[in-house]
Amino acid sequence: MAFAEGLDHPRWLYVLPNGDVLVAETNKQPAPPRSLRGFFQQQLMQVAGAEVPSADRISLLRDQDGDGVADLRTVLLNGLTSPFGMALVDDTLYVANTDALLRFRYRPGATRIEGPGERVLALPANPPNYHWTKGLLASDDGRQLFVSVGSNSDHAESGLDAERGRAAIWEIDLASGSASVFASGLRNPVGMDFEPQAGALWTVVNERDELGSDLVPDYLTRVREGEFYGWPFSYWGGNLDPRVHQTRLDLVARAVVPDYALGAHVAPLGLVFAEGARLGPRFQEGALIGRHGSWNRRPPSGYDVIFVPFRDGAPAAAPIQVLTAFLGPDGEARGRPVGVAVARDGALLVADDVGNAIWRVSAKAATE
Repeated sequence: MAFAEGLDHPRWLYVLPNGDVLVAETNKQPAPPRSLRGFFQQQLMQVAGAEVPSADRISLLRDQDGDGVADLRTVLLNGLTSPFGMALVDDTLYVANTDALLRFRYRPGATRIEGPGERVLALPANPPNYHWTKGLLASDDGRQLFVSVGSNSDHAESGLDAERGRAAIWEIDLASGSASVFASGLRNPVGMDFEPQAGALWTVVNERDELGSDLVPDYLTRVREGEFYGWPFSYWGGNLDPRVHQTRLDLVARAVVPDYALGAHVAPLGLVFAEGARLGPRFQEGALIGRHGSWNRRPPSGYDVIFVPFRDGAPAAAPIQVLTAFLGPDGEARGRPVGVAVARDGALLVADDVGNAIWRVSAKAATE
């Protein structure tokens, strides 16, 4: 069922402690393609429903009568710049714009923030800002923020100077304001979450294109401080990318093999562990992942929400489809799942940036 409809390209979700749901209605800032390759990519993305103007706002949704449908919608923040990740720490709401991390004073239950935000630090957004989304996750103790920053190209074809600070997860110490790269070589990490048993940081990563329909697998992986995951020089450990000529063999030698392959070109974006979810016995321990879907693969892949079962803090079985039917019979995208979140009542919420809706999956729907 629809929790909310008629939204403007909803991409990311965040559930507040009182059950209110924040949704980033957002997209990449418009820019002309810089090459013939970029032009054709843009045309394909338009077919997939991804090239629309950015609303640049965060809206608040509230289900006041508890029927599973939002009956209050307000604009919490407006005039942002391709906002994406959100995190509440005490009375401060952090928002990751494409080019900067901002903070706002937030009063519990408020439906609008009037005051201006404070810039915490700049985030890489140098042209063409190829992967523009900036994911955001607060540590359990509220002392650190983690920001996921995608690469500025497919395989560093514009040179490594254009990739400074990118293809990485940053760690920000809120007390000092210092920021450093926590892990690198991650082409486009987006969703992040802490696995509840071991407390480890996990992310989903979109790997490189143009090596064929079955390469390279996108993945779900645990992320440890200081680790390197191969991009752009190699993939899935030490498999060299033949298109990259300035290969750092010293880095390739220590490239980490990801924990779990999700399929080639499935574009995993949303990630949340199922702690607190009430979706039935099959979905008690594991990760829920929104796969946005391929724009450049035949046949198409992804376009669904899956559940990866975990045991003892690690993936333990094949994925289970939770929500499908985003592709029409002719292969046209009727919807594309992005952010996933667990509502306060245990239902799964899924942002659909082509259907312009947030879908709500209950225990009954997940087991049918």
